[in-house]
Amino acid sequence: MSTPKRSGHPARRGASSARPAPQKATARDWVSGARLRTLPLAVAPVLVGTGAGVATAGASGWSPVLALLCLVVALCLQIGVNYSNDYSDGIRGTDEHRVGPARLTGSGVASPKRVLAVALAFFALAAVAGLVITVITQAWWLIAVGAVAIVAAWFYTGGKRPYGYFGLGELFVFVFFGLVATCGSAFVQSGTIGDEAWMSGIGVGLIACAVLMANNLRDVEQDRIAGKRTLAVLVGPTAGRVLFCIFLLLPFVLVPIVALIYPLAPFTAFALLAALPACIIVVTARQPRELILALQLASITALLYGAGLGAAFAF
Repeated sequence: MSTPKRSGHPARRGASSARPAPQKATARDWVSGARLRTLPLAVAPVLVGTGAGVATAGASGWSPVLALLCLVVALCLQIGVNYSNDYSDGIRGTDEHRVGPARLTGSGVASPKRVLAVALAFFALAAVAGLVITVITQAWWLIAVGAVAIVAAWFYTGGKRPYGYFGLGELFVFVFFGLVATCGSAFVQSGTIGDEAWMSGIGVGLIACAVLMANNLRDVEQDRIAGKRTLAVLVGPTAGRVLFCIFLLLPFVLVPIVALIYPLAPFTAFALLAALPACIIVVTARQPRELILALQLASITALLYGAGLGAAFAF
């Protein structure tokens, strides 16, 4: 393989780690780097958390502005962690044999510094939106929660000992894209965290774990070679497939319980139209690329689940 030198003259042949010149990413590359298929994981907890807050505070007491700010925080954190993972995995060489869509850093189309700058910019936007929420609600302890969330997002794959490389990624998404995002959205609406927020936070958190498991099952062999010990690597592909189904289907056990109080909750079961095919794909897949569709369906499940329970709580 040969690569061009900076001067434009042909490089010596035989370079083993040649990559395209950096800083040539297109707008489409940057949009792809944001990993839009994961954004439902940010939207779902805000939807269901806001609904839970409305259930507690009453329909007349909810604030659309606060709901929108919570959505900005969640989306910016999700996009920020996606770019942060792109940067950290890229400089470690983890993405060199990636099965899924090419990453900006790993593919060499963007310089690591630029990817890092974009990640930090989205973390900063999340911090600003979170600060506005804090000022409006006067709940100053939310600053500490936001700071912990940003630090956790960075050290997922960043730093010298990223916890995402030691099988703790699912715990991160369960806590922050499940419990924290849902309960936080409920709190800013009502000033309290009710049972609805805790229960639905567990549900969307488990679905977020399923999405991450599908992603890691797809790259399990490459991650093992690269030394990235995800939960899928630690338990193996077979157990990982079982865990995916448990993560994705267990939240629906909560629906009949919620339905005892909220009559619209059973409509959340329509999310199974995406969840069940995802489970079938994961169980029967023979090629890693087949799991990309399962990941997309799991993300859709999160969105439908969050919207369904959120509407049940609010109406």
